[in-house]
Amino acid sequence: MSYLAAAGFVFGSLLLTSAALWQEGEKGFKRIFNGKNLKGWVGNTESYQAKDGMIVIEPVKGSGGNLYTEKEYGDFILRFEFQLTPGANNGLGIHAPLEGNAAYLGKELQILDDTAEKYANLKDYQAHGSVYGVMPAKKGHLKPVGEWNQQEVTVVHPTIKIVLNGTVILEGDYLEAAKNGTIDGEDHPGLQRSRGHIGFLGHGDVVRFRNLRIKELN
Repeated sequence: MSYLAAAGFVFGSLLLTSAALWQEGEKGFKRIFNGKNLKGWVGNTESYQAKDGMIVIEPVKGSGGNLYTEKEYGDFILRFEFQLTPGANNGLGIHAPLEGNAAYLGKELQILDDTAEKYANLKDYQAHGSVYGVMPAKKGHLKPVGEWNQQEVTVVHPTIKIVLNGTVILEGDYLEAAKNGTIDGEDHPGLQRSRGHIGFLGHGDVVRFRNLRIKELN
């Protein structure tokens, strides 16, 4: 192949539209929120509501509680977008049971405006994207409060990888990380779980989620 032909081929390849690339990257993914109602979800459907194509938590009282998928998942890739309000705190539960504290009986991945002044003394394992109490994530990759963030979570038990707005903020083996004890010094029996529900774990703040889709790997 001549240089010009090769260059033309490369140039032609680069002309693939972003939409085509996005569709290619979405193969095998299924939406777990229909954008209209909370069909397929269980838990606090009073504080969590479907609004304008989003899951919105507007706590009625207390923490707002938790909202879980009816279905259990093992290994998966989860993609979603979220919008924080100032100082907002929520969590993404994975491999969680429907009862008990998902941060310990499952695994909680922090969803947090860790730039807020009230979190000035935040521990590393509490930053956004961290496996709570076990693995700290890299800070500094959240978009300004009010903008939409894109996050991808890949779980192949016992490994996890989190990509936030195009940057890997956490990657590793949570069992290996906790083999000599967890960072917070607490028991986390949920680290052993390889299957469970996915959920949002309310902490009394308004947070919005949209475009939730999942690809099961097992």
